[in-house]
Amino acid sequence: MWVKGMNSKEPENSWPIRQVAGMVFQNPDNQIVATIVEEDVAFGPENLGVPSEEIRTRVDEALASVRMSDFAQSQPHQLSGGQKQRIAIAGVLAMNPDCIVLDEPTAMLDPSGRFEVIDTVLRLNRDRGITVILITHFMEEAVQADRVLVMDDGIIVMDGTPRKIFQHVDKMKALGLDVPAATALAHALGLPTDIMTEDEFIMKFMDYAKEKGRM
Repeated sequence: MWVKGMNSKEPENSWPIRQVAGMVFQNPDNQIVATIVEEDVAFGPENLGVPSEEIRTRVDEALASVRMSDFAQSQPHQLSGGQKQRIAIAGVLAMNPDCIVLDEPTAMLDPSGRFEVIDTVLRLNRDRGITVILITHFMEEAVQADRVLVMDDGIIVMDGTPRKIFQHVDKMKALGLDVPAATALAHALGLPTDIMTEDEFIMKFMDYAKEKGRM
């Protein structure tokens, strides 16, 4: 993999790549190292040798970006799973990365926590222009991406927009993956499988029913 022109296979590129790409792991407890939230967020820039005054600014901005400013003095173990993951994201943000890689960050969270994290990621991409690479098995997350890559045994087997990728319901299932619920239902009813959302399904179903003279 190449990151900003740097080959990740080359050992000498390890540190330069880490300076431009941040990583958020599946379990936030494996990433949080301090006993106070703002100290944890400051950990990354401190290791980069950022001046103290700038660290303070970065920590405040990062916590504001993930809407966790009110928890700056909290202890991480008191937070919910979704809040912990947002703190982990803030810690990466404080290092000013060009790209954030999230390795199944919602896998251990309940639906509420998943919403918190994905909402945060979408806002960072939209408002701050940060490139986000999200590894996930939740299709309701993948459907919100600009581009989807489906991998099998380390090989890219599908590449395109969510609407293009999820039309191939049988191929996705053959790879052991699911599709959005609305797409799966449309496929089962013989409707077009370019349906991504519940609203789209309702519209397509109504059109289908009218064609069949059932409405």
